Amino acid sequence: MTLRRKTAIISAYFAEINKRNLRKKREVKMAKYIHQHKAYPSFTWDKPKILNLLTHISILQGRVLGKMQQLGFGDQKEAMLNALTEEITKSSEIEGEILNSEQVRSSLARRLDINLEKEITASRHIDGIVEALMDAVKNYNKPLTKARIFGWHASLFPTGYSGMQKIRVGKFRDGEMQVVSRKYTHDIVHYEAPEPEKVPEQMTAFFNWLNKENNENPLLKAAIAHLWFVIIHPFDDGNGRLTRIITEMLLARSENTSLRFYSMSSQIQKEKKGYYKVLELTTTSDLDITEWLMWFFSCLSKSIEASEEVVGMVIKKASFWQKNALSIPNKIQQEIINRLFDGFIGNMSSGKAAKIFKVSQDTAARHLKELCDKGFLEVKGSGRSTHYLLKNI
Repeated sequence: MTLRRKTAIISAYFAEINKRNLRKKREVKMAKYIHQHKAYPSFTWDKPKILNLLTHISILQGRVLGKMQQLGFGDQKEAMLNALTEEITKSSEIEGEILNSEQVRSSLARRLDINLEKEITASRHIDGIVEALMDAVKNYNKPLTKARIFGWHASLFPTGYSGMQKIRVGKFRDGEMQVVSRKYTHDIVHYEAPEPEKVPEQMTAFFNWLNKENNENPLLKAAIAHLWFVIIHPFDDGNGRLTRIITEMLLARSENTSLRFYSMSSQIQKEKKGYYKVLELTTTSDLDITEWLMWFFSCLSKSIEASEEVVGMVIKKASFWQKNALSIPNKIQQEIINRLFDGFIGNMSSGKAAKIFKVSQDTAARHLKELCDKGFLEVKGSGRSTHYLLKNI
């Protein structure tokens, strides 16, 4: 082969490489969103980095489940009641909706066969959210199908409306979907989901992957499913809440138990800005989702670690009543102690106790004083700021 021929072949080879690189650059430029990349949904990630996080979380999960085994069945259900109440209220709060936590707790208690001292009738909306989450965690090993997720969606919107707006309930969206925020006088588009005609096919791929039994780490599956569902955004509304319900189902699978002792949504709410930021960065980037996975697992670690404190308090509460049940026969006083153990928001004062238990302020003050005299509560502050805390428990 002559030198001229070799040179021509080499020139043609590099010309082809340049063409391929140009095509790739054009594809990247055209692919503003993750679902527009040719290889979507073939996500990639830094495996060594993620493996270390998965190992750490598995240890945390085992530690919490080990602590819960110290409790009786009734105390386990109570811990689950607290965790699921937190999960539902915080998941809605992420979307800007504030639910009545007492209604949520009462609705959950009925489904967990827990008798509350005071039952409250929940709204259809709250009952629907509770039904969807309970189906997800109780039946965590059942396949996720179109019919099942349509049922969850219908439970979230029992009236067929989101606020004042009529939406498609129990059906995939038939319109474009954008994630938009408003700044001053103009809208900022943070993300555009796939076109509506692509949603059924993409959801079929999602269901097939999620339900397929393979050797994929179940925690990793939970993190990817969370992101993938957000990418598709298949419904007119409720996508965020459904995303987190799916996540709860897959976390239950990862632990092989329907008992839930921590709330992922509670931690997401604390880090909401970071949550939306990492989702925006990931959904407007290429198929490497390492940053999302690292954020997700960091958030999950914190939620499990926070639950250890809650579980510890449940154990202390159970131990307290084993020792002191006979010393506090009065039901109002029992409920005051229980509310303080359960993380009563704000300071317990005679005024608040009077409103909660529908008694006079003098009667409430007498109950609180008796608990102090018995050594169970201590007084803090003075005057209007006087309040009561659990003492040395």
